[in-house]
Amino acid sequence: MMASNYNAKEEDGHQPAAIGHGGAGTVKNKKPDNTAFKQQRLPAWQPILTAGTVLPAFFVIGLIFIPIGIGLFVTSNNIQELEIDYTGVDMSSPCYNCSQSYSWNSTKPCLCSVPFFLDQPFESNVFMYYGLSNFYQNHRRYVKSRDDSQLNGDKASLTSPSKECEPYRTSDNKPIAPCGAIANSLFNDTLELYYIDPNGSRTAIPLVKKGIAWWTDKHVKFRNPGGNDNNLTVVFQGTSKPVNWRKSVYELDPSDPDNNGFINEDFIVWMRTAALPTFRKLYRIIHKKTNMTPTLPLGQYILEVTYNYPVRSFEGRKRMILSTISWMGGKNPFLGIAYITVGSVCFFLGIVLLIIHHKYGNRNHSADIPS
Repeated sequence: MMASNYNAKEEDGHQPAAIGHGGAGTVKNKKPDNTAFKQQRLPAWQPILTAGTVLPAFFVIGLIFIPIGIGLFVTSNNIQELEIDYTGVDMSSPCYNCSQSYSWNSTKPCLCSVPFFLDQPFESNVFMYYGLSNFYQNHRRYVKSRDDSQLNGDKASLTSPSKECEPYRTSDNKPIAPCGAIANSLFNDTLELYYIDPNGSRTAIPLVKKGIAWWTDKHVKFRNPGGNDNNLTVVFQGTSKPVNWRKSVYELDPSDPDNNGFINEDFIVWMRTAALPTFRKLYRIIHKKTNMTPTLPLGQYILEVTYNYPVRSFEGRKRMILSTISWMGGKNPFLGIAYITVGSVCFFLGIVLLIIHHKYGNRNHSADIPS
């Protein structure tokens, strides 16, 4: 048997110099150093999966997730919600004539009334949303078509908007304020709600238009140029309104300086783009009354629509949603269903593995015992 030579330097990654024909020379060894890190000898922990650890984990996950899912699902179902489609696609729809004749170039608004019946009262605060379908606010060019510096009140960006706003950057050789495709497509339908009393008279439901935008958007991201100058007509002088708008940005709410211009809450809500082509955005809030009467009693209602927003060009749909909320937000059963599904799958797998363990585990244990 031949003895092997041991060289500590070779194990540490060093090799003696090799002498060639031309004299002394070195060949660098590519072997890693003999260290715990490079030789992967660091201490490690690896769980040993046995029936005693895996089966209880499956059952515990199932027993925790299923009750949580049931609670979330029941809470979501307790949220009251009513959805009214007023697109006017069907000939029987009250808004059919408006949907057929109205376009962005129309100069006169179209009015339509949509009656509906509320079969159960809404007790707490009611949130009114408008919803759009087949509207891709998540398109890359659409999302980028804005100037955040201009919306933040920067005067230089007001007169010279970002090139990202093209082709809605200038109009009639004047900078557009606000510029971009998002602002240009601002939702501008007007929705009013009336309750029909038993005697046939109409009672207007008070709709609150402030408090619908995020606080950070209202007070941080969006600001009017000019600081405390409330004369927005002068501030926005020399700019042009967006192509599809009927009025300038300083005319969105002239009666309320805190809700006009770039800090108009309807405008701010629209500028927060949606991730999916079917979405809803908060439009108004109906506050709960102080007495014991419900916020919206059951009965007959009329939705008065000033039809300004055409959707036929992209085969979209428009709807109005009335909804209450809970501690988990609006109506969305997905989270509860997901918890129930994961918990049920884990519990089922736990039962299956338990049966397999009892059926085959003892057999394997017996085979290991020598006779």
